[in-house]
Amino acid sequence: MFGIGMPELVIIMVIALIVIGPQKLPELARSLGKGLAEFKKATDDFKQNMDAETRNEEEKERLARLAEVKAQAEAKPVQPSEELKDVAASVAKAAEEPKAQAEAVKKTV
Repeated sequence: MFGIGMPELVIIMVIALIVIGPQKLPELARSLGKGLAEFKKATDDFKQNMDAETRNEEEKERLARLAEVKAQAEAKPVQPSEELKDVAASVAKAAEEPKAQAEAVKKTV
């Protein structure tokens, strides 16, 4: 806690007791505690608001990127790759082989 050890804390409390007095010290401590609690609450609220704003900005950026990708995809149709064309040609050729064999069997019968 700010590098203050137990001996320093005791000295500070004794000085506060002498300067402020025993009647006012509990009231001052209560006020200080309430003030620190309010400060902590305000800090937590600020953190939550900043986190929410950050999430909102990230979501907006993500949606903008998504819309950009969608526009690019709609503007430029996907062209099949050469490998895909080769696979389609080999599948078509393989589909023709049974037909050719069936024709050959029909001719022999």
